[in-house]
Amino acid sequence: MLPTKGKSTEELVGLLSAVASAILAGMIIATLYFGRDIFVPLALAILLSFALAPPVRLLLNLRVPRGLAVVGVVLCAFACIFGIGSLFATQLTDLAGDLPKYQSTISDKIQALRSTTAGRGTLERASDMLRDLGKELDKPQVAEKAPGSIVARPTTGPVVPVPVEVRQPDPSALESLRSLLSPLVHPLATTGVIVIFVIFILLQREDLRNRLIRLAGTHDLQRTTAAIDDAAGRLSRLLLTQLAVNGAFGVVIGLGLWAIGIPSPVLWGVLAAVLRFVPYIGAVISAAFPLILAVAVDPGWSLLAWTAALFLIVEPIVGHVVEPMVYGRSTGLSPVAVVVAATFWTALWGPIGLVLATPLTVCLVVLGRHAEKFQFLDVMFGDRPALSPPEIFYQRMLADDPAEAADKAEQYLKERSLLSYYDQVALKGLMLARSDVQRGVLNDARQTKLRDTVREFVSDLADVRDVLGNNETTTDVESASAVEGAEKARGAEQVSRLQPADLAPEWSGEHPLLCIAGRSVLDEAAALMMAHLATSHGIAAEAKPADALSIANIFRLETEGVAAVCLIYLDVGAVSHMRYAVRRLRRKSPKATIILCCWAEDIDQQSLEQLRSGTKVDMAVATPGEALSACVSLAAADGPEPSDNLASDPSGQLQTGVAAVAS
Repeated sequence: MLPTKGKSTEELVGLLSAVASAILAGMIIATLYFGRDIFVPLALAILLSFALAPPVRLLLNLRVPRGLAVVGVVLCAFACIFGIGSLFATQLTDLAGDLPKYQSTISDKIQALRSTTAGRGTLERASDMLRDLGKELDKPQVAEKAPGSIVARPTTGPVVPVPVEVRQPDPSALESLRSLLSPLVHPLATTGVIVIFVIFILLQREDLRNRLIRLAGTHDLQRTTAAIDDAAGRLSRLLLTQLAVNGAFGVVIGLGLWAIGIPSPVLWGVLAAVLRFVPYIGAVISAAFPLILAVAVDPGWSLLAWTAALFLIVEPIVGHVVEPMVYGRSTGLSPVAVVVAATFWTALWGPIGLVLATPLTVCLVVLGRHAEKFQFLDVMFGDRPALSPPEIFYQRMLADDPAEAADKAEQYLKERSLLSYYDQVALKGLMLARSDVQRGVLNDARQTKLRDTVREFVSDLADVRDVLGNNETTTDVESASAVEGAEKARGAEQVSRLQPADLAPEWSGEHPLLCIAGRSVLDEAAALMMAHLATSHGIAAEAKPADALSIANIFRLETEGVAAVCLIYLDVGAVSHMRYAVRRLRRKSPKATIILCCWAEDIDQQSLEQLRSGTKVDMAVATPGEALSACVSLAAADGPEPSDNLASDPSGQLQTGVAAVAS
């Protein structure tokens, strides 16, 4: 049977597309591997051009001619590189000359370690026994004498082998020169190619950018320009920051080793700075050489202890304190991406690929962030969460994990308000649940479980007060992504918090505000959020389920001291249900202000006004921000002031509603 039998045309097209993509990926990888002699210098030149672009731009701002600025910066950069390299080679030569002096120290330490054990150890005796058995097995077997056979007599005296010596003719002057220069030709040629590429890229930077835009397509100049600027900015910040941090790390290590007494401290400081560009294992490798040298230099063990302490103190401080503060969110890579990239590029290009792994992967992530066809690269390697903040909230509510959701919310609240979180994250998560209900994939049991999880989540945040501007920065990746993607809370970003003395007399009761769900348990979850939001602004509120307005329960609904009722719907299609619910509330609490909260994303102001007039409510609002602004305005002791309290309502809906209540 053919594997394609029974498949639709769309499935066959998808299968062929996947096969073509796999073949293309294989061809690209093969090209990178076999063409590494060309691509490695080009990649190094591009990355160096990103690192040298800021000083070139600085000189251009100082009215220095472009050619002079580019050539001067490139020559200075490579002069520093060659200077550090020559210093590295000098220190390495001095160390090689001193190595024979350390052999006796190592031998003495080995003898001391052997003498610490009394007598011959068990492992040593077992080793001798195995060695003796091996000698017995390796002895030549003596052949038995067969009847009638002639045994050759052994020759007297040992057999002396004839020495043979092969001598090569003395090399000529040309061959000596060739053997001397051949190891240097490839590095010098590579360096020359890199210098030429760097100068060319910096001189033609704008022209190359325009050509890239032309190749990407001029139909979307905004996105293409944003992608190129994002990649250039990220790589420049990354390379310069890495250079500064790793250079400082090398200086501290070199000074520390000099103070301890380790020979050639400059060598180990430079090596530590260079190897720290290698993620995760670079610092460990750089520490291994000074530790071995400490064992060889010191007859005791104090140098080894001090050297180990130096690396164990400096590396965690730089890795866990300095780098998070300096890098922030500049790289955009997940830890898994760093490991995968290091493995992949090392397999392709060797040790130089290990150094280039992080910058090259940053380029791929930026490409995936701005190009839809390569979005999988951002999902796989980027540090941004794979799910959107509302999707993460919805998933945690379904997974019955309110504690984790509350922890992420507190991280979000370091930079944004509680109103912003409910409006931009939690409410949109409930909208996703409503969509699943409409599609028939979220049954009643799951909805009830979600409502109960939201109740626990709100309870965990009960002590949170809605204060904007905490002057803190979140370090959590998911919360940081939510903060970056959050827009201004719809209706109002910051609503003043009322103190008990600021409340009007009718709003000073135990629960002057009732938040009642319209129809479903999802509406009840939204009512719980609104009650918490009002409480955090100084208005005591209580949430009620949807069945509180049923014929059987409406008479048991406690409305004594209630000044306002928020009737909350996530689905605005049930107009008749809204109308009858408002009638029952009017009969039960005729003096209370009724606010119809229609929190649907697709509702416009005209539809909202039609709902207000059709249901005969005092006000109709479309967002939590508008509902909160209305409640705070009504609860204030000095009464609503449209010019002040409701200034954040651009549509005038709240002013109209409050004026209607006042009349």
